[in-house]
Amino acid sequence: MTKIVILGAGGKMGYRCSSNLVGSPWQVAHVEVSAAGQERLKPLGIVCQPADEVLPEADVVILAIPDNVIGRATNQLAHLFKPGAILVALDAAAPFAGELPDRADLSIFVAHPCHPSIFNDENDPQARRDYFGGVAAKQSIVCALMRGPESHYELAVAIAQRMYAPVIEAHRATVDQMAILEPVLSETICATCLTVIREATDEAVRRGVPKQVAHDFILGHLNVELAILFDQMPGVRMSDAANRAVERAKKEIFVPDWKKVFEPAAIEESIRMITQVEA
Repeated sequence: MTKIVILGAGGKMGYRCSSNLVGSPWQVAHVEVSAAGQERLKPLGIVCQPADEVLPEADVVILAIPDNVIGRATNQLAHLFKPGAILVALDAAAPFAGELPDRADLSIFVAHPCHPSIFNDENDPQARRDYFGGVAAKQSIVCALMRGPESHYELAVAIAQRMYAPVIEAHRATVDQMAILEPVLSETICATCLTVIREATDEAVRRGVPKQVAHDFILGHLNVELAILFDQMPGVRMSDAANRAVERAKKEIFVPDWKKVFEPAAIEESIRMITQVEA
């Protein structure tokens, strides 16, 4: 039987992985150093074990630990990893930055959730409010095998589909492509633009628009404008007046060379900031 160890099993991501792997066809052990994390796992019937007891027998090690300590932690534990084991990272940052142990006998696999789409067919109230996914709402995931045999990809994808369930599709990409998706596309671009939208909404409220009116108005417009821009309404496009407003505003809000954030040097710098250890 395949043996899995979850490092950081009681953390935010670790708990979700641990919960979804309960009752799986694999033998799962849990490592969690914090007392709070250990207590969080108890209602699942999980008792944590020391890393030095379970890692030497682990075929797969899920690295559910923060990006800024994952390098230090895995290198401290490197001597415990079984030859031929698969290290499963939940984000591309540490593998991209070369933070994982430099052992050719270890496979490196990355799996990251897309999160449930804005455009979905969920009817269940719990699924409708499962914004992160991994509980009730369906989502796709993105996976990459950075190093190791193809058979390891097949096993790791099966595990990823279980720990992020329910999964619609497991997309395959490279680690470099995953670094473009996050942090660049999802955080540098999307989170920044959405933060500005929230700040603009607050500014409208400050200028006298009732809060509920502003929120209903912008959330409704986000829905329809995203549907148009992401081809959910074939044949429908934004009005000429809206397009003119967009082109005029882009020149005022964005610098002309804003796409430089996709350049390799910019990606490397962004990931260095994510993975560096805070003082």
